[in-house]
Amino acid sequence: MREAWIIDAVRSPRGRGKPGVGSLSHIHPQRCMAQVLNGLKDKVGFDPADIEDVVAGCGSGSGDHAHDIARMSVLDAGWPISVTGVTLHRFCGSGQQAVNFAAMGVMSGQQEAVVAGGVEFMSRYSPIHANGFHANNEHLLKLHPQVPQGISADLIATIEGFSREDVDRYAVESQRRALASIEGGYFKNALVPIYNDDGSLALDRDEHPRPGTTLESLEGLKPSFEGMGAAQVDGYPKPFDEMAKDKYPDIDRVIHVHHAGNSSGVVDGASAVLVVSPDYAKAHGLKPRARIRQAATAGTEPLIMLTAPGPAAQRCLDKAGMTKNDIDLWEINEAFASVVLKFMKDLDVSHDVVNVDGGAIALGHPIGATGGMLIGTAVDTLERLDKSTALVAMCTGGGMGTATIIERM
Repeated sequence: MREAWIIDAVRSPRGRGKPGVGSLSHIHPQRCMAQVLNGLKDKVGFDPADIEDVVAGCGSGSGDHAHDIARMSVLDAGWPISVTGVTLHRFCGSGQQAVNFAAMGVMSGQQEAVVAGGVEFMSRYSPIHANGFHANNEHLLKLHPQVPQGISADLIATIEGFSREDVDRYAVESQRRALASIEGGYFKNALVPIYNDDGSLALDRDEHPRPGTTLESLEGLKPSFEGMGAAQVDGYPKPFDEMAKDKYPDIDRVIHVHHAGNSSGVVDGASAVLVVSPDYAKAHGLKPRARIRQAATAGTEPLIMLTAPGPAAQRCLDKAGMTKNDIDLWEINEAFASVVLKFMKDLDVSHDVVNVDGGAIALGHPIGATGGMLIGTAVDTLERLDKSTALVAMCTGGGMGTATIIERM
């Protein structure tokens, strides 16, 4: 089987995902993705006519994200009309799955050059429909009841015994690491500034980090999902906390510990990664930064939902013939603090080598774009720290996890 090489990876800054507040919120998501595509093209110097497909993750697919945003972004970027685009949805893992699918296409010999990543403008989200993951399918609701992800995160903390202080302490460290990375200029190599249509700068830095975050400042935040867990929502047989207790009868109650300060930030953004075959790279004088060693997915119980990064990572290691000791750095998406705490507990991995530049609690999680961002961060960090191998893993809706092993070249 051929190798799949990462030539480069770029991303937009993450803008706050609130209409009229975030610096990107007035820009159409297609426009942002188009600028990121052209940022990758300009940085690497490839001919866009060579790109056989653009694979973009997107967790929405409606409104301004609708109608195959990958293809529309390609057209908006002014790339040749011969360049196709496809949009995929694996919830929060969509961008990572896009890169994994690009690697599969190249490894199989079906494609030579693919751009993958994703886009999400959470500032353009409409209110979530009450009948969430089961999408009004009553049979599925009875077979596999599912609750909002914040309830799932609190359920993980309850079962695993993670206290409010545990999750807050993790969040404070995420903020500290992210701010140190920003001050050190560690993200600059990947950032593509985003401009308004009149040519003025919209945003050239990550907008979500909160300097000065401390345990004391987080103590004043009320749990975000306590009221939601106790409420009777139309379309569900009982309150979400009661649904969780039915599935996990060993708990007395769901202890709510997550809030805005220890959950992933709501942001806008886009990412793009160039994945090519060795033959294409050599023929065009492109120097690879990393190779994709292995990719995998895994599924776990869908009500607790967010526990699959560990199983996905382990499957990825097993398929690659590797162990956790072969991994130098880990990027585990900080959907909620309890997700990463559980991952580190399950795989017995030290926080010293997990999310060393901070994560989505500080930087934000633009759903479909995040996977491409994490893979790019992993490449940058491997180079900066002179390390060899990284594993990226994410939890997704429906009780799934995605994983990718990359090796520096």
